[in-house]
Amino acid sequence: MQAPFYPIIYVRGFAATMSEIDQTTADPYMGFNIGSSVLRQNHTGEAIPFYFESPLIRLMKDHGYVDAFKDGGYLDDPLQDDAKAGSIIAPTKSVWVFRYYERASELLGNGQRVSMEEFALDLRRFILRVRDATCGDDPDLKANFKVHLVAHSMGGLVSRCYLQNICRHGAPKGLDDTGLELENGHPSPHYVDKLFTYGSPHNGIDFLGVNVPDLGPLDRFQVSNFHRDRMREYLKISKKSVGVNELDGSLDPARCFCFIGSNYKDYEAFFGLSKRVTGPASDGLVMIANAYTKGSPRAVAHRSHSGHFGLVNSESGYQNLRRFLFGSLRIKAVLYVDRVDLPPGVQEKYDNGAEVRGSYYFDTSMSVRAGPNYVMNERRYSRESAIFRSFDTLITQKKPTYLFTGYLTRSARLASDQALMFQITLGVRVPLFEINKAFWFDEHFEGFMYEEQITLAIRSESIRYGFSQKHGIGNAVHLADERNENGHRTINVPVGTAVNARPGFRGYLEIIVDDWR
Repeated sequence: MQAPFYPIIYVRGFAATMSEIDQTTADPYMGFNIGSSVLRQNHTGEAIPFYFESPLIRLMKDHGYVDAFKDGGYLDDPLQDDAKAGSIIAPTKSVWVFRYYERASELLGNGQRVSMEEFALDLRRFILRVRDATCGDDPDLKANFKVHLVAHSMGGLVSRCYLQNICRHGAPKGLDDTGLELENGHPSPHYVDKLFTYGSPHNGIDFLGVNVPDLGPLDRFQVSNFHRDRMREYLKISKKSVGVNELDGSLDPARCFCFIGSNYKDYEAFFGLSKRVTGPASDGLVMIANAYTKGSPRAVAHRSHSGHFGLVNSESGYQNLRRFLFGSLRIKAVLYVDRVDLPPGVQEKYDNGAEVRGSYYFDTSMSVRAGPNYVMNERRYSRESAIFRSFDTLITQKKPTYLFTGYLTRSARLASDQALMFQITLGVRVPLFEINKAFWFDEHFEGFMYEEQITLAIRSESIRYGFSQKHGIGNAVHLADERNENGHRTINVPVGTAVNARPGFRGYLEIIVDDWR
């Protein structure tokens, strides 16, 4: 097998009712083949046509993958002429669909609900099946066998149950582990190279700020799968010090990318009730704060949990997916604020011992060259997804602000230019201050006190940056002062308002670049 082009297994999300389960199982690709034909409306209210064929089709077109179906079955189906035991039946570059809802459906199964642990055991069976289909009896191929898991919503939790429970502890008591190559009580190889999740509720689902309940035997739709106590159970997290959203040593957090949605308004599931009880800073079902695993790379896009404007069927989602799986460089951006400058009246009150509070909103986006219809990461005040930081967090606690992690690929580079380039947009809203718990409207105007587009160009011998307002958009003229620490190339890019601006701020972007392969 040639890294990083391993088999890809798609793990779909939650289906509540039996009719939804049957509808799910009636689709061979379980949604991974669904694209979209429009972006959101423009300023006139007209839909903008843009044809995204689906992640499945794009993986075929861009990277030479094939799907694993043939003549009405999987490539390794015994009815296939070439499906001979011990032979290599499927290519490494193949996309497989883990159809875990089949046995729970009334259409293709027995109509009985299945636990998360059973789904995870079935995933083990499926991964071994893919191994045998792509490696045959070749011991060298089997020794190097890996897969990429690509999961939507609850599929990310099924994948984590597989990694954190089944492969570390074996089959739960009473469940069949025949032929699964598991050593109960001892770690077993999980074969997962990377995990990519779309809108997975890694820290559960909250409605109106309250975790969904565990109704026990009364839970006919298995909503308790998103209750944090039940999650701890099927993820086998026993230590209270370990959060529900932690991989707990089962997989390097750097190998798990979390793609997160912020467009709650376009999510229409559950008769539109879900988006009303989740609201801003969510994809209509999962809050941004609940949609990533601790320490893992992540990015946000203005997409809903599912539907026509959903995460899976988006160009932004696909570009993050392909670059995470096959990219050349990893980029991490963190904002450090050294100083904030208060309006004169607020500063006077602060110097005299008044309690000052302020709400800072940071707009940020990351885009790559020649990507006109998508961004890799986007959090904006106008879309109710900006990063919020308090005056105390920035000044007293001095906490850095994580912006995003993105990936660049040399295959997308222009032949005439050896640089890998991307652009960061950063905006800081004017805070509305509180003095002694009363809003300070004197000296206050709504808007941005800082807006800038920063272009970065990365070459093997240098990293350069430039500011659009000074140097023109797309120009990286400053040679950065690099630090090389443990293979990481790190630079600081100064950002902030003019020295005497009030309100204002000064700080820097820390950009960390390293080889992803």
